[in-house]
Amino acid sequence: MTSIASWIKPPFLQPGDTIIGISPSGAIKDVAAVENSIEIMRSQGYNLELDQHWNAQYSYLAGRDEQRREALLQALTNPNYKAIIAVRGGYGAARLLEEKDWETIFRNYPKWLIGFSDITSLLWKLARVKMSSIQGPVLTTLAKEPEWSLKRFFSYLQGEPLPPLQGQGWGNGQTEGWLLPANLTVATNILGTPLQPPLNDVILALEDTGEVPYRIDRMLTQWRLMGAFSGVKGIALGRFSGGNEPENSWTTEEVLRDRLGDLNIPIVSDLPFGHDGVNAILPVGMMVRLNGDRGSLEFSY
Repeated sequence: MTSIASWIKPPFLQPGDTIIGISPSGAIKDVAAVENSIEIMRSQGYNLELDQHWNAQYSYLAGRDEQRREALLQALTNPNYKAIIAVRGGYGAARLLEEKDWETIFRNYPKWLIGFSDITSLLWKLARVKMSSIQGPVLTTLAKEPEWSLKRFFSYLQGEPLPPLQGQGWGNGQTEGWLLPANLTVATNILGTPLQPPLNDVILALEDTGEVPYRIDRMLTQWRLMGAFSGVKGIALGRFSGGNEPENSWTTEEVLRDRLGDLNIPIVSDLPFGHDGVNAILPVGMMVRLNGDRGSLEFSY
């Protein structure tokens, strides 16, 4: 499998390293879940610290923008921290990126940043400078992961290869590209902004939660109208959870097939990532092979 040498891969971790937890998005609702995840991190040999503002609240945000922005900056620039994990998603990460030259900062301080959902804004900004990151559990969800997913997560942090994921293939053969995971709603809201990386030669990996079928239809139609799928090599679909399907409505799966099925690219659905269930990690910027016939997603080393 071909590699992309131009992507920057931060240093992998070793037991004893310190990981910093920050809250760049929404206010914390489940402190017990965070504590359980801290114990899991420590059981794997890592020190886990929480930023001083991790449980702040400013309306629906985890503190004022200045607090959350400073927490991100300190997490990046402090050499004692070897990786950064979001405490939770929610909303608010994109607000942090309105100020400062983040592209230069990210280039100068390569570290693994881990999260999903609203953290898509940060992952995509990192992708603009071809800095690898990880779409994966946050501290409010890590303790809910099954053993195989946790093993996969911690093995990759130390540089071990990732086993493939299996889903449901929609056909159209196989393709290779660099992996760009995202929450569909967050990604749609930043299309065409300075947070969006190039979409050429990518394998998109999309998931979402709480969106009814017509809203998923509306978002995917926006992508189509913008021509955003024109350079996409394939699409890996995770879980689309928690969206009510009103009477006389298409199901979410029917909407996905209606809006994506005519793109004539390999598509695999029902992959084990996203909200409300197992959330297998997906490294941003890794070269992957998507097989629409076999329903598999394979990862390079």
